[in-house]
Amino acid sequence: MWDPTTYLRYGDERSRPFHDLVARIPAERPRTVVDLGCGPGQLTATLTERWPASRVIGLDSSPEMIDRAAALDAPVDFAVADLRDWRPDGDEDVVVTNAALQWVPGHQALLRRWAVELPAGAWLAMQVPGNFTAPSHRALREVADRPAWRAELAPLLRSDPVDDPADYAELLTGAGCAVDAWETTYVHLLPARPTADHPVLAWMEGTALRPVRAALDAAGWSAFRAELGLRLAAAYPVRQGQVYFPFRRVFVVARTGDRAEENL
Repeated sequence: MWDPTTYLRYGDERSRPFHDLVARIPAERPRTVVDLGCGPGQLTATLTERWPASRVIGLDSSPEMIDRAAALDAPVDFAVADLRDWRPDGDEDVVVTNAALQWVPGHQALLRRWAVELPAGAWLAMQVPGNFTAPSHRALREVADRPAWRAELAPLLRSDPVDDPADYAELLTGAGCAVDAWETTYVHLLPARPTADHPVLAWMEGTALRPVRAALDAAGWSAFRAELGLRLAAAYPVRQGQVYFPFRRVFVVARTGDRAEENL
């Protein structure tokens, strides 16, 4: 179960990659814009400002996220749906998926299928976190591999759920797209408060720790997060009242059925 409030704890930091991704989509008057894995919807709503004449659709597999999104005062069609089952109808000129595909094993096949099934000249834009070798995620896997939790957690945590930009570029170029692929490392300055959890632990509770919390009982979860918190405090020390948290992101913007680089 997703908790929209926890996810939005660092809303400004989490929203920046979305805006950087959308800024690279040069579509002018798309008929339909689809956000796959739209979460609580506040970022999807900004697409109606970018393309006010377009129909905007937001889909997410979490009922909790869609409930939060539907409460927004935004002209967006929100619905519960699994992005793995989504197929284009023929008038989708822009498809965005932001920080969602890392949860989907084998999502490369989905990207290829979407690239083939979307109309020629449509835009397919994706962003995924690329920080799975960072100290935060190494610590997560190390704690999860402790005997007390290995059986429950080892199957849930993959060390390489996403590819590098060059791999995605090769995949989508092979599907007939013109491709713009890049990576960015953001350095988030997370405020640290003496009576609060370590800020990187608080960040991870909104995303990476969600399946861990779901798999453990209350006592197991309390013990797990306490040990992980100690490791994170050592890996990300507090300096000048804040933690410097580098976070790598992988971006791809592709135009379907068009190999001409000048169109990017």
